[in-house]
Amino acid sequence: MNSSYWLTNVTLEQGYLVENEQIVGTKTAVYHLRIDQGKINDIVQGNLPMASNAPRYDARELLLLPSFEEGHIHLDKTYYSGPWKAVKPIQSIFDRIEEEKELLPRILPQSREQAERILSLIQGFGTTHVRTHCNIEPTSGLHRLAATKEALRTFSGKLSSEIVAFPQHGLLHSDAVQLVREAMDEGATLVGGLDPFTVDGDIERSLQVMVEIAVEKNSGIDIHLHEGGESGKLTIARLADLTEEAGLQGKVTVSHAFWFASAQPEEAEELAERMASLRMSVASSVPIGRNPMPLPMLKKKGVGVTLGTDSLTDHWSPFGLGDQLEKVGRLAELNRYNDEFSLSQALGYITGGITPLDHEGNQVWPKVGDRANFVLVQASCAAETVARRSTRQAVWYQGNLVRGSL
Repeated sequence: MNSSYWLTNVTLEQGYLVENEQIVGTKTAVYHLRIDQGKINDIVQGNLPMASNAPRYDARELLLLPSFEEGHIHLDKTYYSGPWKAVKPIQSIFDRIEEEKELLPRILPQSREQAERILSLIQGFGTTHVRTHCNIEPTSGLHRLAATKEALRTFSGKLSSEIVAFPQHGLLHSDAVQLVREAMDEGATLVGGLDPFTVDGDIERSLQVMVEIAVEKNSGIDIHLHEGGESGKLTIARLADLTEEAGLQGKVTVSHAFWFASAQPEEAEELAERMASLRMSVASSVPIGRNPMPLPMLKKKGVGVTLGTDSLTDHWSPFGLGDQLEKVGRLAELNRYNDEFSLSQALGYITGGITPLDHEGNQVWPKVGDRANFVLVQASCAAETVARRSTRQAVWYQGNLVRGSL
């Protein structure tokens, strides 16, 4: 496509339909969008003439939605595109670490190609931003980082990305501190960590080192925290304190954060408020279990919430699909989001908080000047898209058609 063109006959949401003081549907209308240099330059009602003779591409009244963000995935280790292989049963995370020490060198030669295939898969589902965690530990050194960077380079200009230097075998447990520092110098953008109590055996030192590296490298933190109980609570609370002390507000994510799923509501809300005051985030794969993650509560309290695939059929889990609509659809089901409003607003979990309509039903996206990162879907509205995991017809990033066709 040209850098300047019209995308014609696009369906945009206009507001909510209300009957008897209840939202019962979504109003839409057809528009033409002028795309110029990666941004939306003009929005014209479908029954009005377009102001220039730039090339035109017909969207055939498909629904336009903001493109999606993949908040947590592991591109560097996967069975995807290879032979089927289920997960080996283990007794503890240390068993899986030992398995990785033998497995990772064997699958390293395929890492770049498999990462590229995952990127192609998730982009076809509408994703244009990805945060990937990359193993940084003595077994792999920086080799998996190199493969991940090469794969992402292949998608340069097609999506944006972040790389977390993830010490999968324990930051302290595997003596990976210097390797993580080197990874940050070699292109990783966030400092990772893993279960400071269970794996590293020292909550304070593990967190202190993470924060020290983040400050030294002027970066943020994204820590895997699977721990529940008192150690999970202490880790989140102490990380919040260190975030404040180090001036890392808005730069810290707790991935998984399973403690919230089993915590008493008052305790969970109190810690959520503390996190929100520091603009901390939670990344979740929306696990299915006895106690669902209270993601709506976290979001209501002001904690940033993103969703992620996590494992896409690897030695940790065989279930990942790479489809963010599947994730937010699961969230909606777990929280009984059956109504138009709840389904519509749930879209924000996978778009960086962007929804076409705000809580009052005002159209807030797209606007002139917005980045031209969007997806055309075969649906009547955002609510249907979330509930039905609607087919994605085409995906744009910075004004360029990167997947699909018209």
